[in-house]
Amino acid sequence: MQPDLTDQILELVRLTSTDLPSDVEEKLRKSKDQEAEGSAAEGALDTILKNVEMAREKSTPICQDTGTPIFYITYPEGWSTRKLSAQIKDAVIQATAKAYLRPNSVNSVTGKNTGDNSGDEHYPSLHFQEGGGDELIIELILKGGGCENVSTQYKLPDGSLTAGRDLDGVRKTVLDAVVKAQGKGCAPGVLGVAIGGDRGSSYAASKEALLRQLDDKNPDPILAELEEKITRQANQLDIGPMGFRGKTTVLGTKVKNLHRLPASYFVSIAYMCWAFRRRRMIYQSGEVEYQ
Repeated sequence: MQPDLTDQILELVRLTSTDLPSDVEEKLRKSKDQEAEGSAAEGALDTILKNVEMAREKSTPICQDTGTPIFYITYPEGWSTRKLSAQIKDAVIQATAKAYLRPNSVNSVTGKNTGDNSGDEHYPSLHFQEGGGDELIIELILKGGGCENVSTQYKLPDGSLTAGRDLDGVRKTVLDAVVKAQGKGCAPGVLGVAIGGDRGSSYAASKEALLRQLDDKNPDPILAELEEKITRQANQLDIGPMGFRGKTTVLGTKVKNLHRLPASYFVSIAYMCWAFRRRRMIYQSGEVEYQ
């Protein structure tokens, strides 16, 4: 019988909202040490890190904008996605009541806030795929409105950037997105980039790229080199934390490659703020692990 995991999913939401992942925190600490002593950039990162510690200690949201809950669920064969959807939505409602999430779900036509983060079939955002084993894996990203507003999509070629249909054109568009974001996306950011696909799949894949660890390496050496180059050059733009100038504009870049139609060449950039809230829950044989 499929178990009721509402309480376990509630804990996943709490952890995601209040406890920044270790790889992100470590990158922020290293970045702080690279900034000039006494600079606004160092001060901003120091304040961020103190906020991270306090949120973890007090189990309160890292950021007042607790973002859109985006769930990626890999489920065992035979499980009901309808039941899982109901449990996830119930956990989100309970998390809102406990103030782990801010009431964020607003009807776009009426302007009315549901008050509990419930919504239509797309809120919270749920993405299901059947796995080959007996594990249930639920990954959660909380993506704030500020960083979502500076996320974007380009169509190559782009004459204004002299960007052609190649990886150098991709690099130019991603750096242009970083320049346009400035500090509005709550830098330092993380860039999820999708190359190819159609408009919808490209946007979706750019967010999926954010599920990767900051300290991992792309298995494709060509994309690994592109990721490193974009991160390095973005950090030479002197935008810095919160737009205060400095050496840390981007914490990392993660790229996905999608097949496309010959007529289309899209590049989508999912900009994630420094409050890079993502967590994973693994359920197997009655045991739950959080990562």
